[in-house]
Amino acid sequence: MDVLVFATSVRQKRQVSRVQNLLTKVPAIAQWNFDLEDCDNILRVEAKDISPRYIESLLQKAGIHCQELSY
Repeated sequence: MDVLVFATSVRQKRQVSRVQNLLTKVPAIAQWNFDLEDCDNILRVEAKDISPRYIESLLQKAGIHCQELSY
């Protein structure tokens, strides 16, 4: 299982709900969560065999900025 970390433009809980609809439909994603207290509005995704670019593209199509962070 890989842990992917992204900076996002999500700032409000209603935006989290919109992202939830996208992420829960992806079978490779085991878990995900947001840290809206962080200055980068961090999204952490636990997934198996999924590209960070796929997550970025998925969210960007929904109008949400998403960029992988190296850690």
